[in-house]
Amino acid sequence: MKKRLMKAMATLLAATLMLTGCGGGSKVASGKTPEDNGKVRILYPGEETDAMANFIKNELNPKLKEEIGEEVEIVYKGWDQYWEQKDIMLAAGEGIDLYWDGLVDIGIMVNKKQCQPLDKLIEEYGQDMKKVLPDSQLSGGKVGGIQYGIPSAYAPSSAMFQLVCVRQDLMDEVGMTDIKTAEDLAEYAEKVKEAHPELSGPADIIYKPLTRYFQDEQLTWCSAGDTVVYGEDSKKAMNFFETETFKKVADFNRSMYEKGIYRDELTTNYNERDSRMQQGTYIWVEGSLGKENEIISAVRANAPEATLKSYLLKPDEPKYLISCGGEVLCVPYSANNPIGAIKFVNWIYTSQDNYMFALYGPEGENYTMNGDRIELKDPAFEGYFYEWMFRNVNYQKFTSDVPEEFIESYQKWDDGAIPSDVMAFYFDNTNVKNEQTALGEIWNKEIQPVICGYVSYDEAHDKIAQELKDAGMDKYLAEVQKQLDEYFKTEGK
Repeated sequence: MKKRLMKAMATLLAATLMLTGCGGGSKVASGKTPEDNGKVRILYPGEETDAMANFIKNELNPKLKEEIGEEVEIVYKGWDQYWEQKDIMLAAGEGIDLYWDGLVDIGIMVNKKQCQPLDKLIEEYGQDMKKVLPDSQLSGGKVGGIQYGIPSAYAPSSAMFQLVCVRQDLMDEVGMTDIKTAEDLAEYAEKVKEAHPELSGPADIIYKPLTRYFQDEQLTWCSAGDTVVYGEDSKKAMNFFETETFKKVADFNRSMYEKGIYRDELTTNYNERDSRMQQGTYIWVEGSLGKENEIISAVRANAPEATLKSYLLKPDEPKYLISCGGEVLCVPYSANNPIGAIKFVNWIYTSQDNYMFALYGPEGENYTMNGDRIELKDPAFEGYFYEWMFRNVNYQKFTSDVPEEFIESYQKWDDGAIPSDVMAFYFDNTNVKNEQTALGEIWNKEIQPVICGYVSYDEAHDKIAQELKDAGMDKYLAEVQKQLDEYFKTEGK
């Protein structure tokens, strides 16, 4: 995934953070030489498995100890509590050396003082990593010209959050060959509902793919949360709720509820959409490039006949590159072994062998290579460390069941893609923290049920619009636009 330069939009902010954001501690930030204690504690989303525990103890750690003098300890937090627990642990100064999060939130993490500068550490301990993570990729982890995170997924990424992953086997059964429009989606859902009333319908209200379809210009989310979007043509920050696009998405999803296609759980348990899809009784979820390959094993565990395929609505419209891959690895100020953290990440990217070992273990144990393809001994094996977290186009391999057609499309996916104006823009909410909190609460409690279609847009509009105004939306928008203008001036745009 390609990426841009973030020059000095927030140089003053970054300097302030360097002076005041050390809390109790980074030896790197304070200018002292950090120590390498040989143990890297990694905060990791998900649940521990016996297989992963055995891999870490008996295979990975002995290899790491011999080659770079480090061992890793994984601190697991389930997906349902990961982000809350991450904030609590980092605020308490727990000795976490490395953690993962979404790249889109790196500006927030810098403001919260959750990640320390990495420039010196990468320069000294990350040279192998830089060979396969080019400067254009690493720049996505910079705020104010300072490297606060490692954008760890480097692969095609345009039209991120804009695809829909569907049950292709059901599409074939009901006689549909393509999905290009919202109307195609509705037709597909209605036909499957008629053919299989026992199935649960869509797993997701896919408001971001639908935003692509209904928008008149590319709308890119450009500050914390989903309340504000940037118009790539108009060059303005906008209250997403007040756009015509939002209304069209909300009206479409409302019609899906009224037809009985959507269920209440899509709104009340929105964040469980991926786990729903993997139950094998749902027909679509928001997709990403290659998601069908990532989740097919889990889906087939419950629906053995399932096949998946991702579709892009309005496929002939331009695709935008909106971030450097979506994933970021950070080292908090409270890290006891920041050197070890960077050495570990660098080790993964040092060679094809290390990369494959970290993801799948020793060759011959869980997999063999057949030419350029992975042959899994157990098709249900999903690897050890998440492949999407470390995905790198220089090393990435596909399993033997991935169609050649997909690989060809994947390799050309970013051809002709347009870099977003705000790809490397990170909003500093220092001046509007209270407003951002209030707007976020309104989004969660009031706006999300509307965009999901659970509540009528027309009936709720006036009340929500007033609530947004009272919460400081005008002030918040003005601050976003001010920072955008400053950023564009600095970038020469």
